[in-house]
Amino acid sequence: MSISSPKQPFPLLIIISVIFLLGPGPIHARDAHVINFRSPNLYPESLAWDPHAQHFLLGSLRQRIIAAVSDAGVVESFLSDTDLPAGASFLGLAVDPPRNRLLAVVHSHHPFSPFNALATYNLRSRRRLFLSSLPSSAGDAANDVAVDHHGNAFVTNSGGNFIWKVTTDGSASIFSRSPMYTAATDNPADGDVVYGSLGLNGIAYVSKGYLLVVQSSTGKVFKVDAVDGTARKVLLNEDLVGADDIAVRNDGAAAVVSPTRHLWLVKSINSWAEGAVYDKVEINVRRFPTSVVVGDKDRVYVLYGHLDEGRIGNSDRQSFGIAELRSKKEGQEDSIWIFVLIEKHETV
Repeated sequence: MSISSPKQPFPLLIIISVIFLLGPGPIHARDAHVINFRSPNLYPESLAWDPHAQHFLLGSLRQRIIAAVSDAGVVESFLSDTDLPAGASFLGLAVDPPRNRLLAVVHSHHPFSPFNALATYNLRSRRRLFLSSLPSSAGDAANDVAVDHHGNAFVTNSGGNFIWKVTTDGSASIFSRSPMYTAATDNPADGDVVYGSLGLNGIAYVSKGYLLVVQSSTGKVFKVDAVDGTARKVLLNEDLVGADDIAVRNDGAAAVVSPTRHLWLVKSINSWAEGAVYDKVEINVRRFPTSVVVGDKDRVYVLYGHLDEGRIGNSDRQSFGIAELRSKKEGQEDSIWIFVLIEKHETV
């Protein structure tokens, strides 16, 4: 029997190395900025930076409050919203400076009745502008939020693997429900126990008109069109399994944090069609960092909110922290190599 066959196309993987310059890195003469503060049983899941007031804003897992923390560690009760359902938590936060608004994801965990909403507050009066109920089904879990230049808010659903949109007048709808999100969960990157069932999580808006969204269980990053919700998977040199939050610096680099692993620094040269991890910064996993934000002077901060402890329910903690994390490689290396796998079909 002949073993020859007609010429047929077959996939050929070609490795292309792309080099790009980071440019002058930051000068690290000063010590990293560390803020330790006290707030009884706050257990914050997320933080945001208010560039006008020059302070951090933090939600609370156990209380219907948002706290403000100065760079010196002075804590102020920013607002309390007791009209929210009992058991509601403030999760993801986003500041909308042009409209002086604070956007806060509200979610109720078991055993409380399911509740998913986006609360919007005036940053100056601290009064609630509206509360947008997010159309939900059983198992849906509102998690993080980002805001675009027009004031539209985008909220991730970690249970249902889709994204809601809330307009400036408070109208809420399902914005992006891509098959790519669920396809990725069918092939998880590894057996991460903590994040095995947690889907779309951290989200950031990029000024070019798209969103970057991380998926905790698979470590995938998606680029989502902020107009029509079309999603594309970003081709990375490694999966960011356990990724909880993402923030984008002014130079375009993304910082992604995992509470159980590290802080990844990721760069792209083609508007996030592909990207590469160029550094991994050590974190204090015992303090369980769940959020990352870009603060003053483009500094990257993580939140040590001890959320794993807070979820247990029988703990009583006073102290929490916000810490600046910096790359040792930035400013030391002239370049970063990106290895991109491109599938090409050829005939032989």
